[in-house]
Amino acid sequence: MASKRKEILKCVQSDDLESLQQLFEDIGVTEEPREQDLFGEKDEVGRNALLVASMLGRSAIVRELVKHGAQVDEQTVRGYTSLHLASCWGHSETVRTLLELGADTEAKTFRGERPVDLARKYSKTDCADCLTQGAAEADQSGVD
Repeated sequence: MASKRKEILKCVQSDDLESLQQLFEDIGVTEEPREQDLFGEKDEVGRNALLVASMLGRSAIVRELVKHGAQVDEQTVRGYTSLHLASCWGHSETVRTLLELGADTEAKTFRGERPVDLARKYSKTDCADCLTQGAAEADQSGVD
C-alpha cells in the first residue's frame, strides 16, 4: 500500500490527473481502498496529497481525491486545511471547488486564522471574496 500512496502523491505533484484516475481504477479492482491508507503519504514538509493539490491549485485533482475518500477538512499539525492552503496561495478556482465539496470555512490554524483571514493577509482578494460568499451561503442554507 505504501507504493500506491507514493504514486498518488507523485501524480498530484506532477499534475497527472489521467494517471491518478487510472491508479484509483486499478486500486478499486484489486483491493478495498481505505482513506488513511491511500492518503497517508506526506511530502518532505508533511503535506498529504490533498493538501499539495490544493496548494498548487489543481482543482480537478482535488475533486478526484475527495471523490476517492480524501478528507476535505483534514488538518496539518499546525491546523492548516486544504482550504487554508488554496486561499493563501490565491487559487480561487480551487477555493470554489473545496467549498462545493463542503470544506469548513471556519477551520482555524494554530494561530486562530480562518481561510479568509489568510486570503486577506496575503492580499488574495478573489479568494477572500469566494470565502465570504461561501460562508454567507452556508449560513443561509443552515437557516432554511
